[in-house]
Amino acid sequence: MGTADQQSSGMRWARWSAVLVLIGIGSAAFVLSFAALQDLAIMGGTPPGLAWLFPVIVDGTIIQATMAVIALPPRSAEHRWFSWILVGGAVVSVSSNSAHAYLTGHGYGGALLAAIPPLALLIDTHGLVLLRRAAHHDPAPAAVVGPAPAATADTNSPDLVPLAEAPTPAPASLPVRTFHTPPRAAAPLLPVAVPIPTGGN
Repeated sequence: MGTADQQSSGMRWARWSAVLVLIGIGSAAFVLSFAALQDLAIMGGTPPGLAWLFPVIVDGTIIQATMAVIALPPRSAEHRWFSWILVGGAVVSVSSNSAHAYLTGHGYGGALLAAIPPLALLIDTHGLVLLRRAAHHDPAPAAVVGPAPAATADTNSPDLVPLAEAPTPAPASLPVRTFHTPPRAAAPLLPVAVPIPTGGN
């Protein structure tokens, strides 16, 4: 096993260990926050059989808003909207847990301690989503760079325009010299004596 494989295996082991720890801590924080919010709902007049819906609404909103904030692109309108929901849900959860501790006679110290579980739930949920995102964005192994293939013209490709072959220039023709015999001057006609026959001897 190479060094790169060992590092990849180590990263996977560390990531899964962190996921398991975060799930355990988040579950414990959810249970404590759930119990406090359910008791607070009963103290506020909610029927005991329906009081469990209050912590589900509050802490479930925090979990859903955290996942939306991580999944949506930053600086978008949706991202800003779920960010406000996340802040509001965290404020409601922390203040409700603290109010429950104070109203049950635990004073300000108890109210401070009661704020820890909902904050831990918020942080752990955010950490789980970040780990999930990191698992889907592992860097790919570096590609081996080889020699560039020779460029060939593909006439079937629509992006390539075949190059027109340049016409081969014809060899320059040399001037043809013709040799003329100059015309001879015509000889003058000389009178020629022609004998004319006569009747006598």
